[in-house]
Amino acid sequence: MTTVRLNNEILNKVTTLTKIEKTTKSEIIKKAIIEYYDMRSKDLMPFKLGADLFGRYGSSNSLSSNYKIKLKEKLREKHPH
Repeated sequence: MTTVRLNNEILNKVTTLTKIEKTTKSEIIKKAIIEYYDMRSKDLMPFKLGADLFGRYGSSNSLSSNYKIKLKEKLREKHPH
């Protein structure tokens, strides 16, 4: 069980909805939480969370196949012999 404290404005809105829908405050609040969760869970998809980071640094498409060569080049730049 969870207790929720509502200010007068929200409580009045919930009370109005209980009269319109002929249901309880608990049911109105449960429905609101479910709708909020459904709306937010669409935004929390992994791709959407990282969309602004994917491809941001412009790596080449072949990076996974030639990473050893790229690593050697970077090490040679850092530590020339």
